[in-house]
Formats: sequence, C-alpha cells, structure tokens
Amino acid sequence: MRFTVIMEKDEDGIYVVTVPALPGCISDGHTVEEAMANIKEAIQGFIEDMKSDGDAIPQDINIIGNVEMNV
Repeated sequence: MRFTVIMEKDEDGIYVVTVPALPGCISDGHTVEEAMANIKEAIQGFIEDMKSDGDAIPQDINIIGNVEMNV
C-alpha cells in the first residue's frame, strides 16, 4: 500500500508527519529520515489496529495539485 504523507517543520525544528487518508495517524522526528521511518511504523500500527477492529483500510487520497498564492 502507498499513502501520501504531509511533512511540516514545527517551531521547534521537529518534522511532523501526518497521513491525510488515515486521520489521527501522526508522527515526528528530528530529521526527515527519522520522521519518515517513524511515520512508516505509525502507519503499520494504525492499519493493524484498524484490521483488528474490523475496519476497512481507506485508499490513499488523490493529489490533484498545488495552489500558488501571491499574497
């Protein structure tokens, strides 16, 4: 399975990663590599919990594109 993730750097310099297709699935790390490794573990655990609860695993979201604003 493949899931789109969103990574943002917070005010403390920590990389925070969320998974739009899996609301509530979030992780972080001090480096991009650490954050990506941690979110993979979080996704695995999230999906295992969903399976054990009998929930359907959602499909990934479709990314249409980006919006650029001149503000």
